[in-house]
Amino acid sequence: MTTRGPLMEAGLTLRFWGVRGSTCASGPEFVEFGGHTPCVEVRCGERLFVIDAGTGINALGAHHRDRLPQRVDLLLSHLHLDHVGGLPFLKPAVLDPTREIHTWCGNLDGQSAAEPLDRLFSPPLFPITLDMFPARFVHHGFRAGESLTFPDGAVVDTIPLQHPQGATGYRFRHGGRTACYISDLEHSEPWPDPALLDFVRGSDLVVYDGMFTQGEYPSCRGWGHSTWQKGVELCQAGEVGRLAIVHLYPQHTDALLRELEVQMQAEMPGAFVARERQEISFTAVTAAESPRRRRAARIAAMA
Repeated sequence: MTTRGPLMEAGLTLRFWGVRGSTCASGPEFVEFGGHTPCVEVRCGERLFVIDAGTGINALGAHHRDRLPQRVDLLLSHLHLDHVGGLPFLKPAVLDPTREIHTWCGNLDGQSAAEPLDRLFSPPLFPITLDMFPARFVHHGFRAGESLTFPDGAVVDTIPLQHPQGATGYRFRHGGRTACYISDLEHSEPWPDPALLDFVRGSDLVVYDGMFTQGEYPSCRGWGHSTWQKGVELCQAGEVGRLAIVHLYPQHTDALLRELEVQMQAEMPGAFVARERQEISFTAVTAAESPRRRRAARIAAMA
């Protein structure tokens, strides 16, 4: 990590390592968008955060290898299997005794994920327990809606999301840029929800749960997921620059997702369906760029 200043030397970058929801997708018709379950890398300058530990976290670890920091902060949206099932496969972090994996969980009324993860990763469901790994796991609990402050001074804001057993959304601010991760979420009626609208307002990017099409959603009401149309409505109301759709339905093929992306971009040109390993970066805002100019740029991206 650079020592030239407290987290302010570079911009804000996100990279998608897993974008499917519920379960993996595999086969020739699932190549372009990928088949791994949720995992997103967030870089605030050189500062790394990882969101969710679906099967995509294996690809993240394999790509970075020994370039991962000694401390990895893993922000969990919630603990359903598609968001934690890849945790024991984060190499080399789980193979290096000098590394610490810090999990952060906000949907258990202040309790950490230690007890449910210990139940999941133990016989007969899993051959060993997490405390048998060389890396050290440290679990933190909080209540969604609180801001998280880390030892190096980094701050991440959170918000509770409507999902079975609850979920947590995250907001990252760095270098004058803002990105929000809003998954898993079922949209409310009326929409947009005022608290969520305030949370995402003016962001450069919102990563949003668009698991279902409008035709599929009525049969899946109450499952805790949304549509790209509701993501567009939220972002347009909040003057958000770009929208990325994630938590893709595992049976939605590349051809269908391309078609949905074209429809979405007709409503919001800066929007896209996230692809595995895709990276999106926002350069740090200079002092000469006024808030009015930044706002105008966001509106232009939506036009």
